[in-house]
Amino acid sequence: MYWPLGAPRIYAASRRKRKPPDASNDEKEAPEDGQNGENILGLRVGRNGHLFTTITETTLTIWQASPVVVLASITRSVQSMKSYGSNVEVLLRPDSTIAVVQTSSGFLVTYSITTDPNARVYQQIHENGQSRRQSNADRFTLEVERRGLPEVNIRFRMVIKVDAGIAKVLALDDELIVATEKPPAVQCIKWTPDNSGSQTSTELISRMSWIQKKSGIVEMVYDRAMSLAVWITNEGRAYAVQRSSSTLREADGPRKLFRGYGFHTPEVEAKMATRAAINARFSLLALACANAEILVYAAKDYVGSIPLSHRLETPASALTTGQVMSLAYSPDGYCLFAGYEKGWALWSVYGKLQGSSFAADPKLSENNDEVWLQGVEEACWLGSGTSILLSRKDDHRLWLMEMAKSVVTGCFSSANISRTMLLTNSTLMIYRGYDLPLLTTISADASLWHHVQIPPPYLLNQQPIRSAATSPDGRYLAIAGRRGLAHYSVSSGRWKTFEDVQAENAFVVRGGMCWYQHILIAAAETDDYHELRLYSREHGLDESSLLYVEQLPSPVVTMSLTGQDSLLVYTYQNILYHFVINASSSNMTLVQVGQIAFNGIIRAPARVRAVSWILPEYQLRDGDPSQDVACASVIFLVDAKLVLLQSSTSDDGALKYDMKVIANNVEYFDLMRDQPSSGSLSRSLPESPSARSALDFSHSDRGLKDSLWYFDGSKMHCWMDVEDLVQSASTENVREIPSTVSIPTDFYPTSVVLNKGILLGIDSDLIQRRDTYFAFFRFSIRSQLFLPLVLRRHLTYLDPSAASSLAHRYQQLPYFSHALEILLHTVLDDEVDKPPDPESALLPSVISFLSYFPDYLDILVQCTRKTEVRSWRTLFNNLPPPLELFEASLEKGMLKTAGGYLLVLQTLEESDRSSEQCVRLLQRAQQAGDWELCKELARFLMALDTSGDTLREAMERMNIQAPAEKEKSTQLETPQTNASSGGSGTMTYLNGGQSPASSDGNISRSPVSRDGETDYFS
Repeated sequence: MYWPLGAPRIYAASRRKRKPPDASNDEKEAPEDGQNGENILGLRVGRNGHLFTTITETTLTIWQASPVVVLASITRSVQSMKSYGSNVEVLLRPDSTIAVVQTSSGFLVTYSITTDPNARVYQQIHENGQSRRQSNADRFTLEVERRGLPEVNIRFRMVIKVDAGIAKVLALDDELIVATEKPPAVQCIKWTPDNSGSQTSTELISRMSWIQKKSGIVEMVYDRAMSLAVWITNEGRAYAVQRSSSTLREADGPRKLFRGYGFHTPEVEAKMATRAAINARFSLLALACANAEILVYAAKDYVGSIPLSHRLETPASALTTGQVMSLAYSPDGYCLFAGYEKGWALWSVYGKLQGSSFAADPKLSENNDEVWLQGVEEACWLGSGTSILLSRKDDHRLWLMEMAKSVVTGCFSSANISRTMLLTNSTLMIYRGYDLPLLTTISADASLWHHVQIPPPYLLNQQPIRSAATSPDGRYLAIAGRRGLAHYSVSSGRWKTFEDVQAENAFVVRGGMCWYQHILIAAAETDDYHELRLYSREHGLDESSLLYVEQLPSPVVTMSLTGQDSLLVYTYQNILYHFVINASSSNMTLVQVGQIAFNGIIRAPARVRAVSWILPEYQLRDGDPSQDVACASVIFLVDAKLVLLQSSTSDDGALKYDMKVIANNVEYFDLMRDQPSSGSLSRSLPESPSARSALDFSHSDRGLKDSLWYFDGSKMHCWMDVEDLVQSASTENVREIPSTVSIPTDFYPTSVVLNKGILLGIDSDLIQRRDTYFAFFRFSIRSQLFLPLVLRRHLTYLDPSAASSLAHRYQQLPYFSHALEILLHTVLDDEVDKPPDPESALLPSVISFLSYFPDYLDILVQCTRKTEVRSWRTLFNNLPPPLELFEASLEKGMLKTAGGYLLVLQTLEESDRSSEQCVRLLQRAQQAGDWELCKELARFLMALDTSGDTLREAMERMNIQAPAEKEKSTQLETPQTNASSGGSGTMTYLNGGQSPASSDGNISRSPVSRDGETDYFS
């Protein structure tokens, strides 16, 4: 759900001057004295993302993240360098108050970082005598420049000597954890001494029973949310480690500091672990191996159950990428970035490649000095994940690469899934193709993206933006940062923000937002209350403009709109509340009509990412809303597990729920019942009487409106009927859960456009031009038909009636015939490659199904043109003879289609019969005035008979005058030359003129003729 955007910004704290890209190699490769000491050796970001620090051999620098500027730096003296060694690595305490510098001589030099709120830096002084009129944006910019940035001070704190040698260091909230070399051990050094005056504690690796003996630690990473660390040893093994409680002690030994479990043991040297990253949001542990492969493990519990979850798709060969140098999950856990020796790549959480630098031209990158494309050694995410910092140890610069991420990562709602909207540092990008005509929807035109600038005052005070929500019809947007919120109208292009800063800072949005018509519903937290707030787009934003406030006993985890007017709210008390939105002309309220407690069922409410439910058809049609909770089947997305809870009644009459995990590795899901637009499927695609057939079309079905979709990082999956899914998942039913329709894509799908039969997604491309000195990323809309695979599923399960009914709904699509062609093509290829038993063959059923559509003959010809000749026998073994299809095409006046069957006749039957039919078709084309087809048929006859006798005979039968004697040789040679080398010539017709379509004498070689029809002879 992340895509790189544009070209990175470049920052440097040193004064080194670099030569322009067009400078000679000698000039570029002549460094000045001391320049190598300015290269950035380390990079760390604080937990809140406001500050980050870099290190060179001599200097520690503190930066502000937004905007990126240097706030303070300290350079070590010559005496300090001699005494303690040069800088090697830097660490930052998570609260950004202490920086630790590791030196080459085994010392840890610590510095305190303090912020003075009263002192400012980077203040700009402007004269007040400016006569020109200023806009609000100009006045805001001047105010920001006058305000400046808070001053940061760096002070020396202390030096720590580690006699055993330093292998790796971790900086935690309470202590430093140092892995030593000789002897291999782990030391814990508290920032301040405890009550007993002790500040250090040590445990030898050899005394840890759970770790391989004679091992040394070479890599350590830690995650506070999971309270878990990953250690990697010099043997390539990986361990999940936790700090032991203070009371844990062996009977005859010292207190144990750590407990852990091995979860990765390499069988060969190429599988040795080298780097690690922890994803707390999805409970994943990523490991990079020596062969550049990245393995992802799932931490199911804290007692050693850490199985392999999946392997990431490698962007290139190990020789091309080099070893993995860094791994970093985005703050929300939805994206993994990997820096390689020779490039970088990023994936979605479950493995969809979403961008990489390996498509770059190495020579062009080197000439333009774009080393950020040639390798990354350190990478750190900033803010909410809308940008990432990159660095190399052989360069003094930093690269800040902007990211565009889906708003689903911050606010999981059905509207956000159904309409693609991306969030960057300062803008929202909305795809507007959903409301446009069919073919425009799948256009990659950049003008279909609507860019909305976030209000600068709100961005300055409340960045980063944590969540955004769009209305189901795409007319309204809302954003929420650290505090407050703001909303926007797409039609008017105007934002509404709080005029009172105190009112804006009085609450924080946590738990999501959603739109009901023009009403924004936000889950808010104040210092005293947890609330659901209703704001109208028609009113301004202030405390008095609140339409309604519903107080809750605990914070909201997630909420969602379902049905026509139902709101589901799930809280940290493990309770799901059901509200009905009561709207009138003068007022709008929330009426609670039910609640469900899931104590003992959902163990960790904070792990829930989304919730919805499925009501039986009778309840939707005639039921009382207050009884919805008694008959609803609830869907939870817990981490990456899609969980179905089914209600039933116990013997004592109490309501109980049976839980079943129906899918794993789910990045997002989409229940079509929650999509308002899905209800208009039959209206947007009216029934066509031309598709009526002998098959029993059932128009009472709901098509795919009851379908459930989810994406698992590799494929989009679909259950076509959720009620069938609910029935099969019931404990009273012995049936297995029905399998899904799997739709592979080569891009990341962001939404299902049900009424147009496509998956819509985004693909990222790296653009390099020889007329510019920089490369940049851009993304484009991609689409893929899901209809062929859904139809194939129905036909596979011997349900042609359901397939026909579904196809009937989509028949008015301009690309419907193409979808049927894809269906035939894929089935044919599969059965040619792996011939099935005659009883289980699917091809006869597909051909029988296609025969009920008016484009049947065209679909068959198109398929033959796009398959190898070896597949034709398999196809026509299940079809009438090609001559019959040719005759049927002639009878229906489909002359172009009949021309396609001539090629089949020529290939599968005798050539004299094909020449005979070609002459007949040529006569029909002459009568119809289709001179373009006449031209192609003449060329076809010349290919069959190079002497030209057959063509002369055909022309005589058509009463076409013979050409002049001096032109005979030219006209006889022209078709043959044109067929082989694309030459040109003229052909004289009965009227002595030329075909209007070929008045220039050129024979088109394009497979599509000028009138849009297919050229079957090219």
